[in-house]
Amino acid sequence: MEAKRLYRSVKDRVIGGVCGGLGNYFNLDPVLVRVLWAILFFVGGVGFLAYIIAWIIVPEEPGNEVPKS
Repeated sequence: MEAKRLYRSVKDRVIGGVCGGLGNYFNLDPVLVRVLWAILFFVGGVGFLAYIIAWIIVPEEPGNEVPKS
């Protein structure tokens, strides 16, 4: 059995795909993850810093690259 990995979503992204990727990883609706992240953002700004760090650290979902023209 292949281990489940966390990736930034390519299909379900608004900014960087972090919330979409977390939603896919935990089998949650990405909108719920975005709402929770927004709450963290407005409570001390922790959500902003965590999002930026996750955007840098979490790799983008493989196999879904858009061909460049």
